[in-house]
Amino acid sequence: MNPELLAALTVFVLAILCGFAVISKVPATLHTPLMSGANSIHGIVLVGSMFIAASATDTLSQFLSLVAVAFSTMNVVGGYVVTDRMLQMFRKKPVAPKAADEKAA
Repeated sequence: MNPELLAALTVFVLAILCGFAVISKVPATLHTPLMSGANSIHGIVLVGSMFIAASATDTLSQFLSLVAVAFSTMNVVGGYVVTDRMLQMFRKKPVAPKAADEKAA
């Protein structure tokens, strides 16, 4: 096995384990605000995956970079959808006019 590939896989597996350990410790009430606040990080991942896609030469690397761009795009869009849903919870609902006000007019 290629030593560079082994090192890259090791970093990848350690990043997965570290991410899982960090996210699993976050209480459910804080999870949505933290994820919506991480949209800038997801944007950086998207830009990085586009740079990798631009330098892809063979078919396999082009396919994998396409998958990386697609997943990072879904991550960015999903982050903004979650943020929008969270902000809608804090908006005041429109109040219907009272019946007495309608009769007076």
